[in-house]
Amino acid sequence: RSGGEIDIVCRDDDTLVFVEVKTRAREDFGRPIEAVDRPKQKRISRGGLAWLRMLDNPDILFRFDVVEVIIAEDAKPRLELIKNAFQLSAPYIY
Repeated sequence: RSGGEIDIVCRDDDTLVFVEVKTRAREDFGRPIEAVDRPKQKRISRGGLAWLRMLDNPDILFRFDVVEVIIAEDAKPRLELIKNAFQLSAPYIY
């Protein structure tokens, strides 16, 4: 409805966190976070701003994280959390 997309919405203490999860079987073409380009960030941001509007709390702390998941054939899945993977461009209005 908002035109945005978010995989996970959660809290880290007093911070609302919008999380994008990117999974790859290999890193031949780069790390998963590299797929979170400006257009993807814009879509995630739209979803985050929709949440902020719904909560109607201008003082809420928030951030955008990315979780990278690498699933190699002969190894355990590897996860990495990248906090504050990107930020909103100012000014933003929710």
